[in-house]
Amino acid sequence: MYIADEKRYDTMVYNRCGNSGLKLPLVSLGLWHNFGDTGVYENMKQMCFTAFDHGITHFDLANNYGPAYGSAERNFGKIMKEELHPYRDELLISTKAGFDMWKGPYGNWGSRKYLIASLDQSLKRLGLDYVDIFYHHRMDPETPLEETMGALDSIVKSGKALYVGLSNYDGPTLRKATAILSDLKCPFIINQNRYSIFDRTIENNALKDTAYELKKGIIAFSPLAQGLLTNRYLNGIPTDSRIATDGRFLKESALTPEKLAQIQALNVLAGERGQTLAEMALSWILKDDKVTSVLIGASKPEQILDNIKIIGHTDFTEEELQKIETIVQG
Repeated sequence: MYIADEKRYDTMVYNRCGNSGLKLPLVSLGLWHNFGDTGVYENMKQMCFTAFDHGITHFDLANNYGPAYGSAERNFGKIMKEELHPYRDELLISTKAGFDMWKGPYGNWGSRKYLIASLDQSLKRLGLDYVDIFYHHRMDPETPLEETMGALDSIVKSGKALYVGLSNYDGPTLRKATAILSDLKCPFIINQNRYSIFDRTIENNALKDTAYELKKGIIAFSPLAQGLLTNRYLNGIPTDSRIATDGRFLKESALTPEKLAQIQALNVLAGERGQTLAEMALSWILKDDKVTSVLIGASKPEQILDNIKIIGHTDFTEEELQKIETIVQG
């Protein structure tokens, strides 16, 4: 049976999520990749142990993480049951629904039927009575926002989630959703969005500034741009890389000569800061107080240890920030 490190809280930084009472670790572990049925269960366990032993209390899932759909929740549920259950009250577990999950008109988007049924299924796979945060995973252009937000409120009032969040929303829709959830007195505290040096969508669609204004937290996913902001592609495409072996989330067309030149220039700047490119990219996400936590993915425990080296090293000079902008904007 796993026994957590006694010093697990000694070095991690915990940020308050908006104006809520909840704090998130500076670095959270996402289970989007490498926790499905194609992964190695013993490796999954060791990644979870490594994370928690170093103060990462937040584990982030979604209903369709895999492959196959549901398998990441099922595998993490097994780890919870066999190893982590004594620490349930020290853990922050989140899941989501909003993308395709099962066949037919009720297994996708944002209807009340889908969200409530999906969370019931997630709880069974996880072996939990509740999750700490339940997200609507994406905006639904057809379902009334009032229905989707009402479903989130019902889920909290049923005791199946403590807090709710929104993922992949834009600023204007976030503002409307916040008003509805506030009227319902529903504890909406956090937004989850893609954000990296290469992807500024939440800046361009006003999500980042709106969340800050409304005192809601932000947790950023894909901070390394699916591996582009690491040393993996400094000299082209390795044969065992995600581009070469998968191609679903990162395609070869993404690594243009211009992009490669940007990656190489950013790597030089990172070296000047005494960081790897990945460390600088993660630190950049947390350069101001508008982002609560950064979600990392990992394929082995050592990557988690590398990523938490950013703790205490998220400050940038104005000159460094301007150099990054010059590199990215060309």
